[in-house]
Amino acid sequence: MKENLLQTCIQLFEKKGFSETSIADIVHAHGVTKGTFYYYFTSKEQVLMTIHSRYIDGLIEQQEKIMAQSFSNIEKLEALIDMLIMNIVPKGRSARVFFRELRHLSDGNLREVRKKRDRVRYAMEEVIKQGIDSGEFRAGLEADIVTLGILGACNWSYQWFQPAGPKTDKEVATIYIDLMLNGMKDREEEYHVAPLGSESAG
Repeated sequence: MKENLLQTCIQLFEKKGFSETSIADIVHAHGVTKGTFYYYFTSKEQVLMTIHSRYIDGLIEQQEKIMAQSFSNIEKLEALIDMLIMNIVPKGRSARVFFRELRHLSDGNLREVRKKRDRVRYAMEEVIKQGIDSGEFRAGLEADIVTLGILGACNWSYQWFQPAGPKTDKEVATIYIDLMLNGMKDREEEYHVAPLGSESAG
């Protein structure tokens, strides 16, 4: 019952938003009484925190398995990108609630979730740093900014990817990995990025 009730909440939060979904909406959609809701959850925020914790804990568990493998840093980064994209289909609704409704958590819960999000971010950043040090990635990369760029692109995929669309999640993951590791320019041509504000940048 609790799991089914939670899934109803996820569907409503995704469709209507956390603030616009009332306890009455939840129990009506699930066909139970308010007493049943409060038997399993103390508040809407506890439901929201449960959604956030399950989603981020799942990512951390998968990430730790990848990090424990004897992969090269390139292989680890590929696996981490693949992990994020391949979670869209099974975890898409939870992820959209996670990213969109984070602001509705209380300060204490928000700190806890952000701490876990940082674990995901810093693990990827460490892979990139080690890859730079080992020569797998080119020197001069800003590992923190590159990490944020990768996470931003992967996380935004939850907003536009359609399982019934022209590309599968695995195909999207492959495209992202190719783009992020190989770039867009023709390898036979050399392209230099001029610093912003320089004469050549204009």
